Amino acid sequence: MQLSAPLYRLKRKARLLARKAAIPLHEALDRIAVEEGFAGWSLLAAQFAASTPAGRMFPRLQPGDLVLVGARPGQGKTLVCLELAIEAMKASRRSVFFTLEYTKKDVLARFHDLGIAYAAFEALFTVDCSDAINADHIIGRMGAMPRGSLAVVDYLQLLDQRRENPSLMAQIRALKSFARDKGLIIVFSSQIDRSYDPTARPLPDLGDVRLPNPLDLTLFSKACFLNGGDIQFRATG
Repeated sequence: MQLSAPLYRLKRKARLLARKAAIPLHEALDRIAVEEGFAGWSLLAAQFAASTPAGRMFPRLQPGDLVLVGARPGQGKTLVCLELAIEAMKASRRSVFFTLEYTKKDVLARFHDLGIAYAAFEALFTVDCSDAINADHIIGRMGAMPRGSLAVVDYLQLLDQRRENPSLMAQIRALKSFARDKGLIIVFSSQIDRSYDPTARPLPDLGDVRLPNPLDLTLFSKACFLNGGDIQFRATG
């Protein structure tokens, strides 16, 4: 059965319905599920879990990968990154979510938005909202984590905002070597430049990544781009 819209858009529709109708989110999700032909959201989510972008992407990730997930605002890139962390935890791997944008409360609220019980993964999941997030900080936090652990950095360009940090190129090179040596996976959400025109090309690509300072994007082994519900995932090396 084909959904009328990508899963993340249906979740967004449910959040809007919950606010408008002043009902709990789980009730709004169930109403949306009924519109899609399911008895409830849990049934819809179970059937389409493997068809989500993260469900398709995660089996193709390998220890040592640096992954870039790029999209304009509002296209679901942070949700895709969090879903990748959840897929890792479903496989009993550790996950860390590094963010300078969100609070821990904000990140945990996304589990609810996704219809996922955070309690099931609490022992495997860490949210790091430190103001000191950079490559050295990430390496320090993940140095003792087992092979196959996954980190999300939300988002790439934030590593480049503090003058005291090494250059973005130096940080990504350090993280690439670290991920390869330790067998970890690091996923970066990324801004897309405002010059990208979706009427000219349905999806952005590496050339549209917003980079105030130089960065060799071939340092990323895989990339995913989203726009308007469409998605493209490919190796970049």
